[in-house]
Amino acid sequence: MKDNNCIFCKLANGDIPTNSIYEDNDFKVILDASPASKGHALILPKEHYANLFEIDDEVAAKALPLAKKIANKAMKELGCDGVNIIQNNGEAAGQTVHHFHVHVIPRWAGDGAINDWNHQSFTDAETAEVVKKLSM
Repeated sequence: MKDNNCIFCKLANGDIPTNSIYEDNDFKVILDASPASKGHALILPKEHYANLFEIDDEVAAKALPLAKKIANKAMKELGCDGVNIIQNNGEAAGQTVHHFHVHVIPRWAGDGAINDWNHQSFTDAETAEVVKKLSM
C-alpha cells in the first residue's frame, strides 16, 4: 500500500522526478537530494512502511543485498575508500522521513561526511543486565 501523503512514496513511484540509479519491482534507488557525500543513495521500497518494525520480512530481506550491490558499484565507479550503510528508525535515531529507507553513503578517508558517535562505557553489572534483557 502506498501513502499518498508520503514524499518517499511519491519519489519511489515516479510521481516526483528523481535522479534514479536503479529500479526493480520492489525498490527504487535514487541519489539523495541533500547528500552527505558524492553518490549518497537512498534505497526506497515502492510500498509504504514507516520503519523497520513495519516492513514485510520478504521485502526487508531484499534491502541489504541491494545495498551491497549499490555499495560495490560506488566502490568501483566512484573510487571511494569505504561505504556507510545506514537505516534509522524513529526520530531519536535520526529518522526524519517515516518511510523505511536505507542510506548508502560513499566515503573517502578524512572526508568528515559523518561524525563518529560518542562511545560509552558501562559497568559489568549494567552489561550483564542488558545481555539478560536482550538474549533470545
